[in-house]
Amino acid sequence: MADKNKGGRPNKLIADEKTLAIVKGLGNIQAVSKECAAVLGVTEPTWIKFKKDNPAVEDALRDGQGEGLASLRRRQFKAANEGNPTMLVWLGKQYLGQADKQEIAQTVE
Repeated sequence: MADKNKGGRPNKLIADEKTLAIVKGLGNIQAVSKECAAVLGVTEPTWIKFKKDNPAVEDALRDGQGEGLASLRRRQFKAANEGNPTMLVWLGKQYLGQADKQEIAQTVE
């Protein structure tokens, strides 16, 4: 995107290839807005404005988030396939409708 700055203070962030790669990496680890700003060395309002003004930044963040979630899911299924009991139970609850059921008997006197 063209530089909208028409004088005054220079832009702290530029949506170049290097910055977009950093943003995508931040998305990959599901970094929140405050963390993204800190890594890029700006305030959170500056980060939010940068994202709003540069659709490529939002796209890079979203792409990174999607890749990160897919990677996490892949690792969870790998752990389950390797016999990790905790992951087997958790995935069973998430995808198979399984639940820990506790029967409670109540008597009225």
